[in-house]
Amino acid sequence: MMRFQNPEWLVLLVIIPVLIYRYVYQDRQKRGRIRFSGIDTFKRIGPSLSLRLRHCLMVFRCLGLALLIVAMARPQSGREGREILSQGIDIVLALDVSSSMEAKDLANQRRTRLAVSKDVVSEFVTHRANDRLGLVVFAGESYTQCPLTLDYGVFQGFLNGVEIAEGDWDGTAIGLGIATAVNRLRESEAQSKVIILLTDGKNNRGEIDPMTAAKAAKAVGVRIYTIGAGSEGTIMQEQSTLFGKRFVPVKVEIDEETLKEVADITGGRYFRATSEEKLEEIYAEIGEMEKTEVKVREYVDYQEMFAKFLWPGIILLMLEVVLATTRFRRLP
Repeated sequence: MMRFQNPEWLVLLVIIPVLIYRYVYQDRQKRGRIRFSGIDTFKRIGPSLSLRLRHCLMVFRCLGLALLIVAMARPQSGREGREILSQGIDIVLALDVSSSMEAKDLANQRRTRLAVSKDVVSEFVTHRANDRLGLVVFAGESYTQCPLTLDYGVFQGFLNGVEIAEGDWDGTAIGLGIATAVNRLRESEAQSKVIILLTDGKNNRGEIDPMTAAKAAKAVGVRIYTIGAGSEGTIMQEQSTLFGKRFVPVKVEIDEETLKEVADITGGRYFRATSEEKLEEIYAEIGEMEKTEVKVREYVDYQEMFAKFLWPGIILLMLEVVLATTRFRRLP
């Protein structure tokens, strides 16, 4: 995009065709007429180099003046830009990775609860914009898998690396999971701070109980959405043994009362997901409730270009003066 800051100077460009007309008219008037018996000799001699290039001075003058006039009009080149004025939301997704997340009841025995949850979270991320996202995983302990970031590619990489807890790390420390997520949001200056916690069990590990963690979240302005995932009762869970993998019956109990209370304390909401489709709907609904109103200011950044016309114009006019007083000098 280009514009002229002082376009009124461009009116002076009408001088150029006037100068050209005047030059052509005077050139024709100056041609002398002398009678000779023949001009064959002059034809053989031909015009000199100076005669051939005599019009160059006028070309330099017209171009130089035109460039100076354009420079005085102050041409400017513009680059369009967009500035996002709104601040996004800070969201920490807390994901249960206890061994019970290996159950395959969410997707018709095709994939584990954890695999389904990771896919749904991944889809949730694609619909966010300008929001910082973080990831906390918890089983018997809790830790930050990914700190708050605007780089969704980095977040996706950490999400892909989430695996089921094994050995002594197994269990369900919901309170610790909430506390770790709150700790990530404690220093946040975002207009809205949210935790989305997904679990398939009840709190049975950790030094912090869910209610205490929820009150801490409320104190720093964090809202918690809780999701109870999977079916209750006895499920067939895959386990590794010395003789290979086999399915064993495992009793699963989701502490819905605690999850509801955690959500209520912080101003959030509790959801129940018994299928992959329902889980997708829940994350989509949370996404709609936690929308960021993005304000965008469009602008054009202009840069001065007059120097690109000024200096060539001065050089051409100086060249005309030098040549007029040397190579093309006329005798009086």
